[in-house]
Amino acid sequence: MAKILAVLYPDPVGGYPPDYARGEIPTITGYPGGQTAPTPQAIDFTPGHLLGCVSGELGLRRFLEDRGHTFVVTSDKEGSDSDLDRELPDTDVVVSQPFWPAYLTPERIAAASRLRLAITAGIGSDHVDLPSAIAHGMTVAEVTFSNSISVSEHAVMQILTLVHNYMPAHEWVTTKKGWNIADSVSRSYDLEGMDVGVLGSGRIGKAVLRRLKPFGVTLHYCDVHRLAKEVEEELELTWHPDARSLASSVDVLSIHAPLHPQTMNLFDDELIGAMKRGSYIVNTARALIVNRDAVVRALNSGQLAGYAGDVWYPQPPPPDHPWRTMPYEAMTPHVSGSTLSAQTRYAAGTREILECWFDGRPIRPEYLIVEGGGLAGTGASSYTVTE
Repeated sequence: MAKILAVLYPDPVGGYPPDYARGEIPTITGYPGGQTAPTPQAIDFTPGHLLGCVSGELGLRRFLEDRGHTFVVTSDKEGSDSDLDRELPDTDVVVSQPFWPAYLTPERIAAASRLRLAITAGIGSDHVDLPSAIAHGMTVAEVTFSNSISVSEHAVMQILTLVHNYMPAHEWVTTKKGWNIADSVSRSYDLEGMDVGVLGSGRIGKAVLRRLKPFGVTLHYCDVHRLAKEVEEELELTWHPDARSLASSVDVLSIHAPLHPQTMNLFDDELIGAMKRGSYIVNTARALIVNRDAVVRALNSGQLAGYAGDVWYPQPPPPDHPWRTMPYEAMTPHVSGSTLSAQTRYAAGTREILECWFDGRPIRPEYLIVEGGGLAGTGASSYTVTE
């Protein structure tokens, strides 16, 4: 029998279970390109319920305990005396989410002699040190595509929020109890007619491009893998060979690249300085792709008109993180891929992976990042600007 450790985010402040705004959610059976949604043998949760927090348990407890496994759930993941560090030495499987990552560092992996499987409930497994996982003989898997559309919708929302100056206008009628129309519109523009670009045209980036097309914008993109000619023609895309060419050509830039040595700290003072004055950046990918303080400086100087992000470093960030107080921001706490709709899919996908693992059946290839000590065939996309 195995021990499964799930590191999930804390319950709602008001307690669990919460009230739900909707009685049901649409059923999604597949994604663009033909991949099917997760297909576990069964589920023990109600679609649309809060599953990603500690009490939600990703709907896994009955399934795991009926099979005789030990299931431990915690939100405590930081520091040497955390539940994560105390439980790891005899853990076989770790499950966490990009929104509340269990950072599997080389030291933690070395201390976990039994650890053989790390599952990301969602997409984005850069909280796992892959070289150490390979050396340790681990499999690393994630629920590919389960929340890609969720993130793309969030990115479009943040673009519109920045350009239309939504946050300050909302503040005037709520926090300030005012009705100051001139103040609300003094930084408000139309997206129509602007040049908008995405860095990374994988599942999320391409979905953003498709959703932006009806807004009457000119679309640009940069990716090491150029999209098919018919897609470029359909969306009237301009391809750029590098990030600098893209950044200097657009009014709005949305980041959808993975974090790796070539993208870390990419948007520094120099690259942001090469953008048009008054540009906007939206980052739903990884916080370390941009330089934290360079963003603050650019907002204060007016080089950037706005920055919206859904990703921070570390996560959660400390109370004095400068992105909490910088001007012209529309930050969210890494929620884009954790809608209740997405939770239904990634909880089902996590169960599907576990079913395959325990039954000795192959995990579907699109879920694999590292398989038993070697890079999986489809996992190589994690190292290129595709996600």
